[in-house]
Amino acid sequence: MNTIFLFVFCFLVCIAEAKVEYKLFNVMNYGARADDRTDNSVAFLRAWNDACSRRGKSTILVPQGSYMLHEIIFSGPCNAWMNFQIEGRLKAPSDIYLFRTDSWISFRYVDKLNVGGGGTLDGQGAFAWTKNDCEKNQNCRTLPTTMTFQFVTNGYIHHMRSINTKQNHFVLYGCKDMVLTRLKLIAPFNSPNTDGIKIAMSTGVTITSVNIGTGDDCIAMLYGTKGVRISDVYCGPGHGISIGSLGKSNGEDDVDDIVVKNCTFSGTNNGVRIKTWTAVLQKIMHVSNIHYEDIVMENVQNPIVIDQNYCPSHPCRPK
Repeated sequence: MNTIFLFVFCFLVCIAEAKVEYKLFNVMNYGARADDRTDNSVAFLRAWNDACSRRGKSTILVPQGSYMLHEIIFSGPCNAWMNFQIEGRLKAPSDIYLFRTDSWISFRYVDKLNVGGGGTLDGQGAFAWTKNDCEKNQNCRTLPTTMTFQFVTNGYIHHMRSINTKQNHFVLYGCKDMVLTRLKLIAPFNSPNTDGIKIAMSTGVTITSVNIGTGDDCIAMLYGTKGVRISDVYCGPGHGISIGSLGKSNGEDDVDDIVVKNCTFSGTNNGVRIKTWTAVLQKIMHVSNIHYEDIVMENVQNPIVIDQNYCPSHPCRPK
């Protein structure tokens, strides 16, 4: 009898712990308003901080609706897996002077992060594009990326739309073991520097089943990018999938082990491209183990480009 009682008791405890393990943090309960006007940064941060500090898996829920959100940083480390579920539409301020950094939404120092939910990130970039004069002005104002992941490990980014970003849609820096899938990234073909996904100093990145139509590179892999698998990506319009630009400054890490397969390029300036500067480096930089397979090109101006004299804005001084 005691054995049966102990078994039932342990079973009920396990059920209770399982129910407690997944806790929902709805931003509406923290004062968020889906009215297209209210800055919801404080409400979102309060929900994040409570979820991050909890010892158990947590979900931050952004329900359906349209939420104005100013520049925000979601920082770890957190105590357990974080699930950021965006079901509604997040809108960035159109005024670039409201931004102090080069990112709109940032996730930093988080292990085990899930960001998805089927929602939309609206960068409202039309006003910002008219202020982008970086090709002519070295002191130009840096425009914000829509969503940045810095030093994130074991990340799963999925089922979202990003539209009209001011600059890049997604940036990964210092990340490890990341999956990006079921994303749709959209900006006009003439929107400057609106790269789809940009990666640097990161390893173990998988990008699959992504549709990108934008004004710059669909995917750009910069220095220190290693172990990347890209498949089933539709790119167009845009500037293709690129490695680089590389070698402009001393100290850049090598790029190694890149596989791009089963991808389609339609109406792009370039297809697959490797671009390097002619700068004199103290240490030779290597780009190696690059593999392209089953690539479809439709109306692509430059299907394959290896450019070792990269010069985006003339004149450039050869070295």
